[in-house]
Order: sequence, then structure tokens, then C-alpha cells
Amino acid sequence: MKKESRNGRLLKALLIGSCCLCLAIKLNGQETGIWQRERINLSGVWQSSLGECRLPGSTDENRLGDGRHSTQTTSQLTRLYPYSGQVTYERDVIIPDSWAGKKVRLLMERTKPSTLWVDGDSIGSQGHIYAPHCYDLPPLTPGTHRIAIRIDNSPTSVPKEIQGSHAWSDATQTNWNGILGDFCLEAREATYIEDAQVYPDVERKQAVLKLAVIGGKKGKARISVGGHAWNSPMSHELSALTREILLQEGRNDINLTIDMGDAPLLWSEFHPALYRLDISLRQGRWKDGCQTDFGMRQFSTEGTQFVLNGKKTFLRGKHDACVFPLTGYAPMDVASWRRVFQIAKQYGVNHYRCHSYTPPAAALRAADIEGIYFQIELPLWGTIDRQNTALNTFLKREGDMVLRQLGNHPSFMMLGLGNELGGDIEVMREWIEDFRRQDNRHLYCFGANNFLGWKGPQDGEDFFVTCRVGGSALYESHVRTSFAFVDAEQGGILNNTRPNAVDNYARAIASCPRPVVGHETCQFQIYPDYQQIAKYKGVLYPYNLEIFRDRLKPNGLYSQADDFSKATGRFAMACYKADIEYAFRTPGFGGFQMLDLQDYPGQGSALVGILDAFMDSKGMADPETFRGFCAPVVPLALIQDFCVRNSQELTIPIALSNYEENDWHTPLSWTLTDETGHWERNGQIPASVAQGDIATIGHITVKLNDLKTPQRLTLRLKSGTYHNYYHLWVYPDEAPESTEGIYITDKADEEMKSRLAVGERVLFLPSHDSIRQQSVGGLFTPDYWNYAMFKTISENAGKEISPGTLSVLVAPQHPLFRHFPTEAHSNWQWWSITRNGRPFILNTTEADYRPLVQVIDNVERNHKLGLVIEACIGPGRLLMCTVNLDAVAGTPEGQQFRTALLRYMKSEQFTPSTDWTWEEWKALLTAVPNSRDITGVKNESDYAHPDKE
Repeated sequence: MKKESRNGRLLKALLIGSCCLCLAIKLNGQETGIWQRERINLSGVWQSSLGECRLPGSTDENRLGDGRHSTQTTSQLTRLYPYSGQVTYERDVIIPDSWAGKKVRLLMERTKPSTLWVDGDSIGSQGHIYAPHCYDLPPLTPGTHRIAIRIDNSPTSVPKEIQGSHAWSDATQTNWNGILGDFCLEAREATYIEDAQVYPDVERKQAVLKLAVIGGKKGKARISVGGHAWNSPMSHELSALTREILLQEGRNDINLTIDMGDAPLLWSEFHPALYRLDISLRQGRWKDGCQTDFGMRQFSTEGTQFVLNGKKTFLRGKHDACVFPLTGYAPMDVASWRRVFQIAKQYGVNHYRCHSYTPPAAALRAADIEGIYFQIELPLWGTIDRQNTALNTFLKREGDMVLRQLGNHPSFMMLGLGNELGGDIEVMREWIEDFRRQDNRHLYCFGANNFLGWKGPQDGEDFFVTCRVGGSALYESHVRTSFAFVDAEQGGILNNTRPNAVDNYARAIASCPRPVVGHETCQFQIYPDYQQIAKYKGVLYPYNLEIFRDRLKPNGLYSQADDFSKATGRFAMACYKADIEYAFRTPGFGGFQMLDLQDYPGQGSALVGILDAFMDSKGMADPETFRGFCAPVVPLALIQDFCVRNSQELTIPIALSNYEENDWHTPLSWTLTDETGHWERNGQIPASVAQGDIATIGHITVKLNDLKTPQRLTLRLKSGTYHNYYHLWVYPDEAPESTEGIYITDKADEEMKSRLAVGERVLFLPSHDSIRQQSVGGLFTPDYWNYAMFKTISENAGKEISPGTLSVLVAPQHPLFRHFPTEAHSNWQWWSITRNGRPFILNTTEADYRPLVQVIDNVERNHKLGLVIEACIGPGRLLMCTVNLDAVAGTPEGQQFRTALLRYMKSEQFTPSTDWTWEEWKALLTAVPNSRDITGVKNESDYAHPDKE
């Protein structure tokens, strides 16, 4: 066989990647009478080496293979019909008489490495995974022909480094085998349009149409182009354009300038106007045509901010890992993706970042319509090494094809080389420079959170996606508020600094000359909602959720599963709000990418979403409330401390973040109310904020001395249709509560025993050292991402392990909380208390025993935990608190918590319903909890040596 030159192979790869562009877009759009290529749809029944099946589809969907699978996997969802290897699909097709003499091409929109035979003759193989597989067939005579296609999803079919990416891993979309999307034979004349790329120029009010035309012979031809805006309430018909051209035999590159008129409709999240070009080609009796959509948009940067069509924009993003549990792969239809984006938009999202994968064209079409800004990535989560030529060739080819296949989509705004990459920065730079030379319609970065942020931004990147800006271990370099313990001291800002709504990331981005986007923010674990198990009726099954649910039973927690889910979800909502507002408070910040709005059912089962894996609400947060702090305009209360005393005069600066398209001049109204609505203060503040800026617009000043009892206040802000809210806790400025009538001790000794024996009330405050083996550490924020995975990473790196808890759980109407108002879950008034507590392990107590302040554990351990417990021991009454009250005494909430404990113990309501003997009590204090081995899945990122090349 004759060897192709390197340039020839590259040209062939580009043609393969772009060969179906025009037709694929055309067939998903509206017909306008242009010439339509003939097709034979290959959908239907096929014979495979594993049995009869239907294509398009996967082996999983067709239940091919032996169906053997583990029912004990907790790290991810389980494929019911897993298969990895080669599968050959065969079928006869009939070529009609009308196709005689025409060029025939076989199209598979999305598949894995493939090999094609026609009538037993090998046509070739293709190894890419993003772009369509397009095979030019030899001349076929009318009649019956046998097609055989081998699809290979085995470990040897792609470089091993690809297999940890979300393009391949079973953790999310599964390593499926099959053929998806458009699947057909297509007939073309000898002269045809191979590719059509549209380069909009907003400033000049024109667009350049770059055509690749394959000439069947040398001679004259005519190209006609018409166009119109098709999805906007404003109509706009483009002037028709016709050109006579001289074609050479073979490839011809033709550039045409499209006049967009005096007032072209611009594309953005606010008005995602799309134009459709109808392109016709005729050379003698040969005719061809296609349609392509595009948007008039210019995406660029200005200093540390993104600019779209001359307006500064802020990326309110979410991470996407191709989580589609019913099929195990990304939808290939526009309607399914529109549903996903419409849900995300309800929560204020305008940006999607695809982690180490590129979605199918249907996702970009839907994003074009819905006004979603996409960052897509090459399929790598690992290391780039100049010597790894097999990997480098694979990745560079994927990037070249992606630019050709998806480049016209206005929603395709950003391209990265992968996730958390390490290795050779110079190779990354060379690739990005080449991509930018090919296509300047997009912005480029070397990858998302490369070197875990430690090396900082690199020359050659247009923007910087990271969790930290450079090599400082201090919080001043961070651009998200929550981390794993292995990656930041005590898990980062939100857990380890006193809560406020003032701080921002200004110091971090001061050292970066380009836009910074916060990487994978909001990784707050939420306890599973086990009712979702019934939804898994497709190729994946949640044995992991069933196992987690059953782990509740030994410690008597099964009946609390719903309470756990609601409490942790609502607390996570408060943490989302805090993290997101940190970004909006930062002048000149680029945006954030949440991980995630929805659950991630892989990588140890990271249930971190307020939506489940199906993008359905868990009932923890309504979209409108969430959108209040995640929107183009966000009213912000710059609250220095959420817990105050009533002797203070409350002064709160009010700011407004404005990423609407114009300056903002709508007054802001505010109300501050107590829980009953009987106490209220309100007012209005004039607002004037430049587009793309955040500015303080005024102050709220309120006296609190007429609030004589502990209160939770709610501050509501509204400007136009935009709104936000905050909670504050006000406590009476009183002398410390008397301990009269209560025996307080830190030792469970004979003195305690004797006092209980005569009916006294005992407050037991054990030292943390004395209960270290019987308790877990204090943690305020929900555990990060997944306990098992980061426990193992911390152990391997020799770093501190997170305590692993998720939230407190209390009954707010219990008498204990009469003087310490609270919801059922953690909130900002619990910060110092939970941080200075050690939740006590109560696994050996009765199944129905519940502590007064319970702490919800992660799904791996499922301990029954308590910060405050009570019981009767003989005639005496005991209350045990494992919070270090001395450590929190100097805070308003700490002093009030102590007051609440003492007043409850003095009251007639202090009548514990549980009776223990002294011996049972002592056994509980000295019990050694049962433990089991908890080992997490492997993570591709190196937390021990994050900055190595």
C-alpha cells in the first residue's frame, strides 16, 4: 500500500472531520428548497457478532453481551450489560439505480474507532472519537451490497491516557460500543461542497463564508447564497449573493463576503439570534447545496474580563461530565439538550464547561438556540509529554476536527486541552497557537486547572481556568472557597474563616493579566435522595445508592434518610450562595464553573448537586431563589458578620453587580424582617452601576436594641426583576447565663455518678482529647466532593483527612432552641460551634435514639453522631455537649448557644425520654466504634506533586 505524506494524512483527517458538516446541519434545520443530497438511512436492525441489534444505539441499550456485572460497586453507577472489545455489525443495503456514477459516502455521526468493509473489501479505519466517521466508498453498482462495520472500544483502541477522560470513562457516560446519531449512506455529484465555515465580523457588519468545494472537473460553476434570521422575534432577510467561479479539479477554497446589513441581529444569552445560510452550487448538470447556521458575535477579552459584542460578560457556569444515566451517552438530539439548558438557565446558568470531552453537535445546536456559552475540551485528564507521540497525534487530530465540525456554532466560545493537565507547557502552547491560527472565532486555554493552579497563568492562554492563581498556599491566591483538605488548609476559605459577605478574590486575580474563571466550585456533598432509585430504568443501575441506603440500618438511621437529604441539601444551598457571591463581589472577575448543579454519580459517587443526575430538582431550592444570586444582575449585601448583638447598630453596605447589556439605573428596595413579620424596617437606595462593573450604591443602617429576644432576621433586596436575600442572627447583649442549679464537669467520674444518683442536673463537657477515639473532627462546610476518594488521596499524600460530615440536624421547635433560633440544618450561626465541636459516635445506642444536635455523616461511614445528647441516669438528668464552649465564648453565637443549653437545662422541659444505667453510660463513653476499610477510586490529578512537569 502506498504511504501518504504527513501533510496528506492531515488534509485527509480534516476532510473526514468536516465532510458531513453542511449536510448534517441542513437535515436538522428547515428546508428552503435548496438541492438536497440523496440518502439511505441505515437505522434499523443489524446483525452483530454479539447478536441482533438496532442501530443507532449501543451494545448496552441492545443488551448484548452476557450481562455479568457486579452488584457491589459503590464508586459509580453500574452498567447492566458492560462490554469492552470489538463488535462487528453487518447488513445488506440496496443501492438504487439513481445512484449510478455518483460518489457514495458512509456517515456515522458518533462512534468509537471503526473499520469498514463493503462486500468483503476493506475500505479503511478511523480512530477518532469526536467528529463523525465518514468513509468515501468505491464506485457501487446498483443492487445489493454487504456492509460490515467493526467498532472497537477495547483498551487498546485509543491511547491509555484517553481512557480516564469523560469521553471514555465508565464513571459517567460509560465506555459504550455502538453507533450514535446520524447513520446513513449519502450520494453526491462529482462536484460538491465539502465544507462551509462562517466567520462573523460584528464591527464591519459582515460575515466571511469560507467554502471548500471539490471540483469534479475544471470549469465554470455558480454559487448562490441566501440567508435569514430564523429564531428571533425580529425578522431579517439577507441580500442574496451569486458568484460565478472557475473551479479546478479537486479542492477549491472560496471566500465570499456576506453583507449583514445596517443592523445585524447579534447573538448572546440575552438574544441568541441565529442566521441560516442557504448555499447552492451548480456546475453543469451537477448540483449540490447545504445549510449552515451561525451567529453574529465577537468574543474577546479586555484585561481580566470577557467581552461579548463589546459588552463585558460574566460566566455563570456549570461543569458537565456527560451524565445521562438512561443511555450512558450524550443525547444526539437537539430537544434533549434544550431541556437540559432550559433547566440550567432557570438557575441562572449561561455557561457550560465540558470536562475532558466534547459533546455532539446537537448540544451546540441547542446551546445556539438557548444562548449558552460553551467551553469544550479535548479528551485528556493527565499529562502531556512531547515524547508521547501516539497520544499527541490523537489529541491534536481531535482538536483539528472539532474546530472544523463545530466551529460555526456561536455557542462554541472556548476550547481547552483537557482537565488538570501536567507536563510539557511548551507543547500545550504550540497546539494552542496552531488552533488559533486555524480558527480565531474562539478563545483558548491550555487546560482547566492545570498543575492544580500552582504554576499560575501561562503566556499564550486567552483565559485562565483555575482554583488558585499561582504558587501561594495561602487563601489569598484562591478563586473558590472550598477545597479538599489535601489541597488547602482545613478545606479552604468557607470552612476555615469566619463567615462574612464582604471578602472577594481581588488579591488573587491581581497577579493575572487575563480573565480568571473559578474551576469546579461548589463541591458540597448532599446526602442522597433514595427515592430517585426508581428513575434508573436504562442501561445504568444505582447499586451504589442501594448500598448507601442499607448502611443506614445497623445504626438505626434508616428512617432519617429523607431528613438527611433535605437538611444537607438546604445547607449546601447556603454554601452555593456564599461561594457564588464571592465571585460576584470581585471586580473584574471572569466567572465560575460549578461542580455541580447536578449530581455526579461517578468517581466515588459524588452527590454534589441540588439537582439529581437526571437534572430533576431534589426539592431543596427553587430555581427563582437560586437565580437571585446567580444572574446578570445580583444585588449584594456586604455583611461583615452574620451574628450580631442587639446593642450594635447594624450598618450594611449594599452593592450591585451588573452584567446586563447596559448600565443599570433601577433603584433598589430593601426590607429587613423578623420571622413573625411584626418587626420590619425598609427603604430604597438609588442605583447607578456601569455595565460590567460592581459598585457600592448605598448603606442600610438599623438599630437593633428593640429586639429583646434572639432572632433570625431576613434581609431582602430587589432591583427591577432581580432580587437576593440574606439571613442574620441577632442576640441580646446580656451577661453570661448563671450556672446555678447545674453541676458542670468535664469528667465522668464518681462525683458525677453521685450527683446523678441524688437527682441533680449535670452538664458534661468532655475534653476533646478524652473522646477522640469515640468522635470525629469538627467541620462546618459539607464534606468536599467524596469522602472515600479524598480520604485515600490525603493518606497517600501524607495530608490531613477531612472530618467528613455534612450538616447538623435538629428539631427547631425543641425547647433547647427557644433561645438559639435555627433551621433544621446548619447555617452561618453554627460556624464556630461546629468547628469547635467533636461529634460523638452513638452507634451503640438504641435504634430510635436521637441526639438533640445531630450531625449527619457521609454515606461511607454513616455513623450516628451527636454534638448535644441527653439522657436520664437514675433520678438524675444528664446533658452532654461536645462543643468547646470556652473556645466560642467570645462570639455572639457561642455565648448564646451556652445560654440556650443552660436555660433549657433549668427548665421544666428538660425531661429526657431515654433512660440509661450508669454502666450503660460509661460503656458508651469508652466504646470503640466499629470501622471498615474505606478506599476511594483513583484520581488522575497528582495532589502530592501538583506542580511537576
